[in-house]
Amino acid sequence: MIVRGIFCMMPENKKFKKKVTAISILDEYLEHARVFIFHNQGKEKVYISSADWMVRNLDHRVEATCPVLDPKIRKELKEILDIQLSDNMKARWLDNHLQNLYKKDQSRKVRSQIEIYQYLNQKINKPAVIPESLPLVKPTESVPI
Repeated sequence: MIVRGIFCMMPENKKFKKKVTAISILDEYLEHARVFIFHNQGKEKVYISSADWMVRNLDHRVEATCPVLDPKIRKELKEILDIQLSDNMKARWLDNHLQNLYKKDQSRKVRSQIEIYQYLNQKINKPAVIPESLPLVKPTESVPI
């Protein structure tokens, strides 16, 4: 999940079998995803939320979260999160020593905000596929609201 530009998993805890990491992505755009993906013993659950999970939001406001049931939307959200996790230009590894070193690797450079923009732009610039079940309305016709 991205929280204030931070990809968070549960904090490192000796109860967990694997080491847990957190990545901060701070870039030009301040808005970020509020998506939660739980493995749930192989039965994956995906949720979206209206707020960061911070005390000021959860204790002093009304916030909501809901499951994402549509498989196409779940797939798109996971693809966007994968793009964020592949960021190696603006992402930093967060650690307990507050070093927060940039995440660098030898693969091609990925700046997730630019990559997500291109990903979404490519989707909207594809020709729309109109289901046959929807009636077509001619541009000169008025449609009752």
